[in-house]
Amino acid sequence: MPKITIIQGHPDPRGGHYCNALADAYADGASRSNYRTRRVETAKLEFPLLESQDDYVSGKTPETLLEAQADLLWADHYVIVYPLWLGTMPAKLKGFLEQVFRPDVAFGKRESGQLWTRLLEGKSARVILTMGMPAPVYRWYFGAHGLKNLKRNILGFVGVKPIRTTFIGMVEGMSNQNRRRWIEKVEQLGSSAQ
Repeated sequence: MPKITIIQGHPDPRGGHYCNALADAYADGASRSNYRTRRVETAKLEFPLLESQDDYVSGKTPETLLEAQADLLWADHYVIVYPLWLGTMPAKLKGFLEQVFRPDVAFGKRESGQLWTRLLEGKSARVILTMGMPAPVYRWYFGAHGLKNLKRNILGFVGVKPIRTTFIGMVEGMSNQNRRRWIEKVEQLGSSAQ
């Protein structure tokens, strides 16, 4: 039975956003299937941004992120929900991932014949991305470059696969009926731990 950590990456700590509702829907579906879940709300976490390679490589994970880091190590499956901001994830979510996916936590030192050791192999992920533009425009015209960075250079780098994606476009003008439809779809994803 998979253990799931849901990372809700909307940076507004007041909540009440569609990303919050989507994270709730996934958790509800997972709960109905008796999957164990944990949740990380990046907006409610206080931590400094990394400012040097030395800090990243030799520094310590901030105390305020140790529980979230433990939740990531505990999980078999990640769900990352966030809004598209300037073509990619909000800075707070990126800063969070930089802090918790540190050397010797997410990837190991180089060994002979290898560039690095992926310490999170065996874990999978679902990325749920909301945006104001139509999802096909982001995917095909813009090439989903921000998502590709998350999949290849962050999650893939540390061994997470498969990584599945859900694009939800036109959220600002979406009807309540379509919002409910997406909530139901995400709840179904949670019930099957996908």
